Amino acid sequence: MPKSRKSADFTIVRAALPGVQAVDARSDHVFARHSHDQYGVGLMLAGGQTSSSGRGQVEALAGDIITVNPGEVHDGAPLGRAPRAWRMLYLPPHLAGTVAADLSEGARRDYTFHHPVARQAALAACFGRLYAAVTGHASDLLREQLLLELLQGLQGDAQPSPPTSVTAAIARARAMIDDAPTAAPSLADLAAVSGLSRFQLVRQFARATGLTPHAYLIQRRIDAARALLARGSTLADAAAASGFADQSHMTRLFIRTYGITPGAYARNFVQYRRPHDD
Repeated sequence: MPKSRKSADFTIVRAALPGVQAVDARSDHVFARHSHDQYGVGLMLAGGQTSSSGRGQVEALAGDIITVNPGEVHDGAPLGRAPRAWRMLYLPPHLAGTVAADLSEGARRDYTFHHPVARQAALAACFGRLYAAVTGHASDLLREQLLLELLQGLQGDAQPSPPTSVTAAIARARAMIDDAPTAAPSLADLAAVSGLSRFQLVRQFARATGLTPHAYLIQRRIDAARALLARGSTLADAAAASGFADQSHMTRLFIRTYGITPGAYARNFVQYRRPHDD
């Protein structure tokens, strides 16, 4: 479990990304006008909130994404008398600046949230996955990928057409994963070998393969485990040799992918394998 410290109705959760603060809150507190020196992005979980900010007076309800820019003066009060619940991630300016450089293909290093509230289910789902990855057990690749996806979605910029060299670039990144699916490449590693920015890589990799880099890596590990199980490997050995954290991790992902446990797969493979099969 992540380590945390509580103050009133707020839980500050240890985050895996350097400089990032994660907060889980439930409160009917009325906040005075104040500002942060970080970017804030969060998700309303229950109830509602009204607030004034540098971008106008807004109301946020359960399922809405809420944002604040560094130095932006804002306040906050519950809608009605019931407490509201929300989760926030506070990002250091240099981290958002790195993302901005990726999103603009190096043209700029400043990032701005344009809207204080976003009502998009896809963004809310992305935030949920990012929060879980940042505060729980996940690869750096997945955390970086989800952060890029969320901040790009909140920018809402039109996406340019991919360059003609993108096929070869994605092939190089894909080969890096294929050659060593048990390794743990970072998004920066894959971007470097492809010659693309991290944002370009995530977007074009998904377009070319139908999977994000992290999802593709997991799929290759599941493929490796399936091959080992087909050759008679034990569940524990297959999990370790395929790059999974443990047998239960492999089992959860195997069921999600194939609808059966790896043990059932192994038993069925042996049962239906023809005598002359390897």
